[in-house]
Amino acid sequence: MIFTKFVSMNSYEQQVNLALQSWKLELMKKPSRLGSLATKVQRKINSYIPTKVHKAITSAIKQMVKAVLFGSTYTTSAMPDESLSLLHRESLVQAKIDSYAKTGAAEGGITGAGGFLMSMADFPILIGIKLKMLFEIASLYGFDVRDYRERLYILHIFQLAFSSKTGTQNIFHQMQNWNEKLIVLPESADQFDWQTFQQEYRDYIDLAKLAQLLPVVGAAVGAVANYQLIKKLGKTAMMAYRMRFESLKI
Repeated sequence: MIFTKFVSMNSYEQQVNLALQSWKLELMKKPSRLGSLATKVQRKINSYIPTKVHKAITSAIKQMVKAVLFGSTYTTSAMPDESLSLLHRESLVQAKIDSYAKTGAAEGGITGAGGFLMSMADFPILIGIKLKMLFEIASLYGFDVRDYRERLYILHIFQLAFSSKTGTQNIFHQMQNWNEKLIVLPESADQFDWQTFQQEYRDYIDLAKLAQLLPVVGAAVGAVANYQLIKKLGKTAMMAYRMRFESLKI
C-alpha cells in the first residue's frame, strides 16, 4: 500500500469525502417496501429449489471466483507512480470502469442475441470481467493484489455491490476498519461463506437480467444490464477504496 497520511485535504479530496459520507448514509438506510418485497419473493422461490441444486450452484460459483481471485497465474497492470494525486488516480480508475462497462455491454448484447443457452454462458463470462476490473482498480489505488488479504477485500467489494439491502449492510460493517481486522481474516478462501455469497449474487442478477433470456429483446437487455451492473460495481469499488484511504488519514 502506498498512501500516506496528510494533515489537510485539497478541494478534490474534500469533494471525495463528502461523496463518501453521502454514500455511507444511503447504504445504511432501511430497505424500501418494494426492496423488502422483492427479497421475500426471491427467498420464497429459492425455497422451492432442491438443496442439491443450491449446492451445485454454490460449488460452481465458488470455483469460478476462486480461479480468478486466487489463481497464481492472474496478473494485473503495474501499480502507478506513488506521487500521483488522488484526482489522477481516480481519473485512471474511471477510465477503466468505462472500458470494462463497454466490454461487458458488448458481451451481453452478443450472448443476449444468441438465446437462452448463450445467455446462460454470459453468467461466468460477466463474473470474470467484473473481477478483473476490480483487480485493476485495486492496483490503481495502490494496493498490492498479490496479497491474499487484498483479494479477500475485492471479494467483499463484489458482495457489497450485489447483495440485498440487509446483506449489503452486513458486508459494509465487515469492511470498516479493514486494516485492523487483518489478523482475524480467514486463513484460506475455503473458510469464506460461499453459500451466502452465491445466493445474494444470483438473486441480484436474476432480477436485473431475467429479460435477457427473452427472444428479440434479449440482446438489448443483455447489453444494458451488463453495462449498468459493471458501472455499479465500479462505483462501489471506488467508495470501498476511498474508505481505506479515509482510514489512513485518521
